[in-house]
Parts: sequence; C-alpha cells; structure tokens
Amino acid sequence: MKIKNMTISAMFVAIGVLGSQIIYIPVGASKCFPVQHTINIISAISLGPVYSVGIAFSISLLRNVLGTGSLLAFPGSMIGALIAGLLFRITSKKEMAILGEVFGTGILGGIMAFPIAKFILGKDVAALFYVVPFLISTIGGSGIAYAMLKVLDLGKISKKISQK
Repeated sequence: MKIKNMTISAMFVAIGVLGSQIIYIPVGASKCFPVQHTINIISAISLGPVYSVGIAFSISLLRNVLGTGSLLAFPGSMIGALIAGLLFRITSKKEMAILGEVFGTGILGGIMAFPIAKFILGKDVAALFYVVPFLISTIGGSGIAYAMLKVLDLGKISKKISQK
C-alpha cells in the first residue's frame, strides 16, 4: 500500500511540476499556479493530509530547484494541502477540502508569505500583499478541482487504492 501511495504521489508531483511550466497566470508580483491547488485538493481527498503536504513540498522544492518557483510557493501550497486534508479527514466532504485549500493557501499562506518575503527575500511589502494573488490562484485551482470532482468519483478511487 505504501508503494502504491508513493507512486501516486510521484505522479501528482510530476503533474504539478510540469503543469506549472504550462499553466500560470501572472498577478502582480507573483505568478498563480492553479495546477498546484488542484493537486492539493485531489491528493488531500485521495491520499490524506500527510501525503498531500509531502506532495506540495516536493512540487515547491522541484520548482525552486528548476528555477520556476520562489520560496513563497512553500507556505501557501503546504498549508493549503494540510488544511484541505485535515478537513476532508474530519468531515469526509469534498467541499470542506476545497474550503480548506482556499482558506489555507489564500489567507494563511498569504499571511505566512510575508515574513519569507521580508526577511529572506528582502522585499519590503505590506503584510497582506500576498493574500490577494494567493486567493486568486487557489480559487482558480479549486474551481478546476471542483469540476474534476464532479466528473470523477474519488471516493471510490480512494477506497480501491486503500484496499489493494
């Protein structure tokens, strides 16, 4: 089972890294990567909070190593993935995973980006400067995930993964 979950995680990481090369929206000083948020929600539902945070971290790390991301990718993606996974685990409602991703990435991740931008990157910006672009990005990705969840039945897929 661990090998299967790790393989699926690797697939999500690959999609996230490649997807960020293809689909991004420049918003102010940052770039919005809706694929990351779609993966956060789908991995949170299908694999749980631990794997979804690991996937978010891996995508952010690889994007930074490849020169296509910034340090600001870490707080938003990881916090959103964690809250999405925890809310889904508690409620078993896909909508709660989506709300967790939007709140975790858009609000908390945007706020947590400020100390990274100020003290590590040396950018002198307002504390809430990143909330709006993070919200735009996560709402876009969450909309894509919502549409995919309507088409796919991830509950059945998740049960099949855990049974084998």
